[in-house]
Amino acid sequence: MSRHDDPVHQRPAHRRPDVPASGSKVMSMRDAITSFVHDGDTVVIEGFTHLICFAAGHEIIRQGRRGLVLCRLTPDLVYDQMIGAGCARKLVFSWAGNPGAGSLHAFRRAVEGPAGDSARGLEIEEYSHFGMVARLAAGAAGLPFWPMRDYAGTDLPAANPHIASVTCPYTGETLATVPALNPDVTIIHAQRADAEGNTQIWGLLGVQKEAAFASRHVIVVAEELVDERVIRADPNRTLVPGFIVGAVVHEPWGAHPSYAQGYYDRDNAFYVTWERISRDPAQLATYLDRYVMGVPDRAAYLAAMPDLADRLRAGNRTCAGVNYGY
Repeated sequence: MSRHDDPVHQRPAHRRPDVPASGSKVMSMRDAITSFVHDGDTVVIEGFTHLICFAAGHEIIRQGRRGLVLCRLTPDLVYDQMIGAGCARKLVFSWAGNPGAGSLHAFRRAVEGPAGDSARGLEIEEYSHFGMVARLAAGAAGLPFWPMRDYAGTDLPAANPHIASVTCPYTGETLATVPALNPDVTIIHAQRADAEGNTQIWGLLGVQKEAAFASRHVIVVAEELVDERVIRADPNRTLVPGFIVGAVVHEPWGAHPSYAQGYYDRDNAFYVTWERISRDPAQLATYLDRYVMGVPDRAAYLAAMPDLADRLRAGNRTCAGVNYGY
């Protein structure tokens, strides 16, 4: 069994000798993916409806990565595109679908297609939402597993042999357990970061922090690259500290068609359109050829959709400042 087949995929959570203690970590998306995402890696692209880094997913497709183990609570369109492009051999998840619009049809073909279908062959490993949160929390804490009550009365343990049980040494109660998850690389999108990787997010959060601390490498993709003084002026908004970050990518609109609070809205029309595109392998291939493989980077992707700013740019609704003085 390789470490990528091992659901625990354990590593100590507190080492990253390859991450410089200080100094600029800014690089292009192309260089970040080249440096940190390799064939066969376990990859997490997090964000819960909000701040999903499609730009990173597209660059992984462009670079032709193969055999990836893709992990995510809600593998929506970004993983459907990566599965359709042939990047993945396994999906570890808790819910899969096109939110508000339908199914993920590339994913379904990869799992449900008839025997002998060239699109079939994706392995799946399913947990509850909190089961995935617990796996990343255990990985971040350097623990081998996380106990939970979530699976009593469900059939998930029968479907997933990695869900085990343990007897509580204090109460004698039998608790379900899930193994720690320590990805090779976690990619998170954020509103802003400084050059050292100190990263600030506001609005709807997912498990970005847990996934980052659990991971061997962290790529931060930011809408805005700001001076360190901006980060220090609002320290409670810093979700991921720079000392665990390996690369910082400045990529405005990098989360489209998902959204970045305060920068642009969710492109609901695209999610509805994806229902039609993903149903037809030919239409999916045409989309990938035009908007992913057919462009060199995110700037060219945006140039192909010049109406985005007019349709989706966020208005102003700022919060009141706070006094951090002594």
